[in-house]
Amino acid sequence: MSEQDIIERLKQISYPGSPRDIVTLGLVGNVEVQTDSVVIQLRASSMKEEVLRHLRGRITQELTRLPGIEHVHIHAVAPPAGQGQQGPVGKAGNPAVRERADIPGVQRILAVASGKGGVGKSTVAVNLALALGSLGNTVGLLDADIYGPSVPLMMGAEATPRAGQDKKIYPVETYGVSLISMGFFLDDQSPAIWRGPIVMGIVRQFLRDVIWGELDYLVVDLPPGTGDIALTLTQEVPLHGGVVVTTPQDVALLDVQRGIAMFKQVKVPILGVIENMSFYQCPVCQEKEDVFGHGGAQKTGLKVLGEIPLVEEVRIGGDTGKPLIVADPEHPVAQEFFGIARQVVEAEQMQLQHSVH
Repeated sequence: MSEQDIIERLKQISYPGSPRDIVTLGLVGNVEVQTDSVVIQLRASSMKEEVLRHLRGRITQELTRLPGIEHVHIHAVAPPAGQGQQGPVGKAGNPAVRERADIPGVQRILAVASGKGGVGKSTVAVNLALALGSLGNTVGLLDADIYGPSVPLMMGAEATPRAGQDKKIYPVETYGVSLISMGFFLDDQSPAIWRGPIVMGIVRQFLRDVIWGELDYLVVDLPPGTGDIALTLTQEVPLHGGVVVTTPQDVALLDVQRGIAMFKQVKVPILGVIENMSFYQCPVCQEKEDVFGHGGAQKTGLKVLGEIPLVEEVRIGGDTGKPLIVADPEHPVAQEFFGIARQVVEAEQMQLQHSVH
């Protein structure tokens, strides 16, 4: 009995909730064949306990059917405790029938949302993902704004995602972050004129058919508002936290309350709010001016994760494909993004501890 025989048998085992098998999804590590036994390394860092138990049973069942195999030893990393299933809520407030499944290898999924466009949500998502990576995490960034994808431009990513086996896709690697975006598949003259079902299908493909590998965080840049894409995301995968981006003026706060209500309705923990374009500070006299008002984020009643001032360097970084975190990590605003990333990590860990108890 060879290692390849074992791997071929393991390809018969599908991951729960996915049409893909555990080998294709990269969940099988080292395979060691001994006299009458097999030792399997199962990469299961993000699995729920019940999923891990199911896979253990299926692996043992399949391999002991092979001639000469009497014992199967499975070494797996235990999943974090307390990460129960979250169910989307329908019109009557009842959980939807569809069960959400983790993305294999992805430990935490964070959604960055805003109630309206023009508040700099994608800028925040890009710099947050880079800051999380700089703190020693492995990070992916999913641009879920199908109609207006901007992440490739902001990240200076010009490569095309590579095709893998079984119609899987490898994300583009830029500045140490794994990226996927509809922007990689459209040219400048191709408008995204699609109805809701097609868009939702694209989001599902980005979640299920991209080979994300092992990630500590997958940051999802949602489109503005509370439409089909946001609901598809909350229906497909369990989110570990939502971050809301706003600006200080009242018109932005009015819309952001709808985003907050959406997260609450679908039972996604809200980690806090980030106030972008919070103020303008004169580079010469250092005087601060509240261009869009003051104290708007505090009015949401959420934890304020940070206040990003209105500075030209942030805009230049997005336009040139070299975000401020990369271009000038010592810049005061880059340091603010690092602080926000630390607060996001802390808030997510506190939320996890709260769910355990």
